[in-house]
Amino acid sequence: MRKTLLAILFAGTICTAKAQYGTMDQILTRLEERSGVNQNLESVNIDDKKFVFIKDEADHMERDFIIIKGNKATYVEVFDDKATGKSTSNVFSGDIIRKKNIISLRADMLENKKVPIPLTKTLLLTKQDNILYLIDVNTKARWIDEASLSVNKSKSKK
Repeated sequence: MRKTLLAILFAGTICTAKAQYGTMDQILTRLEERSGVNQNLESVNIDDKKFVFIKDEADHMERDFIIIKGNKATYVEVFDDKATGKSTSNVFSGDIIRKKNIISLRADMLENKKVPIPLTKTLLLTKQDNILYLIDVNTKARWIDEASLSVNKSKSKK
C-alpha cells in the first residue's frame, strides 16, 4: 500500500514539474524576445549611426556618444559639472566588429594618442517599438539611436 501511494505521488510530481517547465519555457521565451536576444537584426544598417547614453548623477551629468562609420567608431564622453557648470570631454577612436547582433567596440586612441589600455565595450543591438538600442552586456546600460530621439521630440512638439 505504501509503495503504491509513493509511486502515485512520484508520478504526480513528475507531471506537475513537466507542466511547470512548459510554463517557464514560455515565460523565458517572451522575456528573451523583449530583451532582444532572439531578434535577427543582421540586415539592419548601423553605418553612420550615433547612439546616446545619458546618466544624471548628483554632482554631474554624463553624456556618452558612440558614432559608427563603417568598421570605425568614435566614443565621446562629456561630463557636465553641476556645481561649476563646466564641461569636459574625452574623444576616443577605434574600431568595431559586428557579429549578428553583437557589436564589440575597442577604442585605443584618446584624442589621437595611443592609450595603454583600450576602452572596450560589448554591446547587443536590439529593436523595440521601431527604435534601435545598444545594450551594454556588462552594465546593462541602454544606448538609444539619436535619430529616434529627434523623431520622438518632433512628434511630441506637434
